[in-house]
Amino acid sequence: MESKRRIVVKVGTSTLTHPNGRTNLREMERLVRVISDIMNGGTQVALVTSGAIGIGVGKLGLKERPKDTPGKQAAATVGQCELMFMYDKMFSEYGHKVGQLLITREDVEDEKRHANLIACFDRLFEMGVLPVINENDAVAVEEIVYGDNDSLSAIVARLVKADTLFILSDIDALYDADPRRNPQARRVPRVSEITPELRAACAGAGSGLGVGGMETKLHAAEIAREGGISTVIINGTPPDNLYSALEGADIGTVFEGGSHA
Repeated sequence: MESKRRIVVKVGTSTLTHPNGRTNLREMERLVRVISDIMNGGTQVALVTSGAIGIGVGKLGLKERPKDTPGKQAAATVGQCELMFMYDKMFSEYGHKVGQLLITREDVEDEKRHANLIACFDRLFEMGVLPVINENDAVAVEEIVYGDNDSLSAIVARLVKADTLFILSDIDALYDADPRRNPQARRVPRVSEITPELRAACAGAGSGLGVGGMETKLHAAEIAREGGISTVIINGTPPDNLYSALEGADIGTVFEGGSHA
């Protein structure tokens, strides 16, 4: 993987926030430093970030994530401002510019919008800008959103024709059993085929502030695979794990990419 020139990195809410929803500054700064260093080495990076609703919950002083759609939208509008402010500030300290893209399913599936998105990504990369992508939670209704940023990250990987998708999570890897319940669970280092049995084994939810579990990551790997893109799932804490994954270390789980669709 050392020769990869364009990658997509997806970071989850659990990596960016403390359990109470407030920004985890230490981990966010580490992530920004690692991505900046990777970009300094010549690799183009697109960052798909969760955390808007979670950070909004913390900033608004709410006790839990809202259950209703308007409440989630309100929290997202507040959290997205904070999130992008932090990214812009931190990346600028390492000499990098960021550009925000908030997209929905409609933007990808509509032919004209799809073409516009690709053109925008291409120009951002030409200008040396790091695209920071999130779903447009402020207009989020079930019909037009993907519902989780794992799937969105795979769509983005296909849009930008990435070499590899890296999903940073609070999950170390895919295991043959739930490691939180079964201490004998073994890590699965590589997956060459996504079977119905594997899908059934990965069903389940994620953390309290996020929406993604292993099921959504498996779905993302399927989407990426259809575009010929490999997916690597690693623990986002510490973010330095991304260095190891790029260097081909035996960590996390690699889902092999299939033939280009």
